[in-house]
Amino acid sequence: MTSSSNRQPIPAARPVIGEEEIEAAVRVLRSGLVVQGPEVAAFEEGFSELVDGRHCVAVNSGTSALHLLLLALEIGPGDEVIVPSFSFAASANAIRLVGADAVFVDVEPDSYCLDPAAVEAAITPRTAAIMPVHLYGHPAAMDRITAIAAKHKLAVVEDACQAHAAALNGTPVGAFGAGGTFSFYPTKNMHSLEGGMISTGDAELARTLRLLRNQGMEKRYANEIVGCNMRMTDVAAAVGRVQLGKLHGWTEQRIANAAYLSEHITAPNVTTPVVAEGARHIYHQYTIRVAGGAEARDAAMAKLSEAGIGNAVYYPTPIHRLKPFWEPDQKAGRTWDLPETERAAAEVVSIPVHPSLSGEDLERIVVAVNELGENL
Repeated sequence: MTSSSNRQPIPAARPVIGEEEIEAAVRVLRSGLVVQGPEVAAFEEGFSELVDGRHCVAVNSGTSALHLLLLALEIGPGDEVIVPSFSFAASANAIRLVGADAVFVDVEPDSYCLDPAAVEAAITPRTAAIMPVHLYGHPAAMDRITAIAAKHKLAVVEDACQAHAAALNGTPVGAFGAGGTFSFYPTKNMHSLEGGMISTGDAELARTLRLLRNQGMEKRYANEIVGCNMRMTDVAAAVGRVQLGKLHGWTEQRIANAAYLSEHITAPNVTTPVVAEGARHIYHQYTIRVAGGAEARDAAMAKLSEAGIGNAVYYPTPIHRLKPFWEPDQKAGRTWDLPETERAAAEVVSIPVHPSLSGEDLERIVVAVNELGENL
């Protein structure tokens, strides 16, 4: 492989904080209206357009969005929530934080999202909700999942933290279930420095969420319920509004970059992302599979790094094998048989797809990935 030491490495992700974002933050700081003010309301209104006009409630992180939505749905001790183990820990953390039990089920091998057949098989009398995760920006099989939920009278809580503007058959993620949740962490497809959003079609649920994020108050000192302090600042909302205005262009560029990579990566031991029929994949990550298990995948990562191509594994350890979940489940005698989850964790690696990539960057990525077939 030709050395790339004389060229700048291509980062796996490149958060954007431009002059417009800086000016928006400074404008709010100078105004003195920095918490739960007009910027937050305007951001909620703008984001609503992404989720079919649903009510939107801004909070301080994607994890808070999941936590508050479960609280608002009155899910708690004694309840079970079906969730994939192949996800970031926040998905299951939110379930545990409300005192419910996470029931881990397997994923589909192509989308890495919840397998509807596994979901239905996992339902018990204690099941209260299903939490599909739209992983890497690919929508879960929401048509089948919502049908299962309706059949069993279960809530659907969408974890769309990686999937801003993804859709299935024309319906955007965040507009399928009782509520959807989004993250605005700096590495997401758009960010607000830090923050989250909850979408819901239920006006009463939206009001409950607004109470929960603000100590249970709508009017100052008139607490109606026990609540939290999970408000979004106006500084974050102002940055988010700028980013929201750029999201469409960035998304189209991600999709175009992904199309180039998928067309030109030809290494026989590498599988490029598969997009389900009717799905709009927005490529929060461009995730390839390297045949041969973790050892081959890790060798591939080392060679990509040598070539100056940023890469990372999301996620090397499934949630059910993380200590906070593994130990309690072992004590309770609960085990999980998740072969597709285990296989994905051993084979996946994400490579750059962000909109800052140049044509030369894309060519370098393709060359480096295709050389893996010759050197592994």
